[in-house]
Amino acid sequence: MQKIQDILKERILVLDGAMGTMIQQYKFTEEDYRGERFKDWGQPLQGNNDLLSLTQPKAIKEIHAKYFEAGADIAETNTFSGTTIAMEDYGMQDLVYELNYESAKIAREVADEFTAKNPEKPRFVAGSIGPTNRTASMSPDVNDPGYRAVTFDDLRIAYKQQVEALLDGGSDLLLVETIFDTLNAKAALFAIEEVKDQRGVDVPIMVSGTITDASGRTLSGQTAEAFLVSVSHIPMLSVGFNCALGANQLTPHLEVLANKAEFNVSAHPNAGLPNAFGEYDETPEQMAAQIKEFLDKDLINIIGGCCGTTPAHITAIADLASGYKPRGFKVI
Repeated sequence: MQKIQDILKERILVLDGAMGTMIQQYKFTEEDYRGERFKDWGQPLQGNNDLLSLTQPKAIKEIHAKYFEAGADIAETNTFSGTTIAMEDYGMQDLVYELNYESAKIAREVADEFTAKNPEKPRFVAGSIGPTNRTASMSPDVNDPGYRAVTFDDLRIAYKQQVEALLDGGSDLLLVETIFDTLNAKAALFAIEEVKDQRGVDVPIMVSGTITDASGRTLSGQTAEAFLVSVSHIPMLSVGFNCALGANQLTPHLEVLANKAEFNVSAHPNAGLPNAFGEYDETPEQMAAQIKEFLDKDLINIIGGCCGTTPAHITAIADLASGYKPRGFKVI
């Protein structure tokens, strides 16, 4: 199969859309999340989307297939919360390896099916590595600014376990995404480098931060350029931004990356900003019209969707992107 690095020189690659948005459409109940295996679990499990890879694998497979049918080149595994740290909320720390392994395996099976149907358009699996629900840079206690709910080493160990399972399950690349605290991301990247060294493998890495509001900074206070500098010591396939903002609001931050990064640039924005009910109203056509600016300005190499996006959004984005060449590296 052609390497993803080579394909990126030829065309813009399309990442899939939101897993959570698609899962919501199934309207799964607490019993659905539990399945037979976890029917007597001592804590509520509804909302633990990663668990659905074990209890509702058919649905997860269907979601991946819908995104590939829509034109996606890369599927993200259903593992956004797949660390021991995040799984503590459900008392499921001991299931982390299995959750990541099975999620990657499901995505791998679907990707291989689609590649077999059309070898000219190989499909890839990106192991999704979320930020966890803790931050290493800031205190959660306003009365104790020096306190930390998690250490760098806690994060490194948790991420290493996730990375090993994602690779064992068949991930082609690793996506460290929705980074609100660059120190958390550094722990993930350190863990990935450890696993690469120990296994003697070279795994492409995508890194995607999130600008949290109109300040133009990550939650831990970095500008787009500062974020780029902080992670640029790692050999990355791409660097980019996702979540928090819609495509319109993301443009100036992508311009910074496109002008400064010696890597491919990725973006997977939300379908606009959430409304009063926490829902996303931007239609596929509206979102594609905004993403056209990324393409006209030659800002991106990889494009997809985050919260609120569906296969219809990905189809609109993929159709649009097919008419453009990928951003060339002209760093200033």
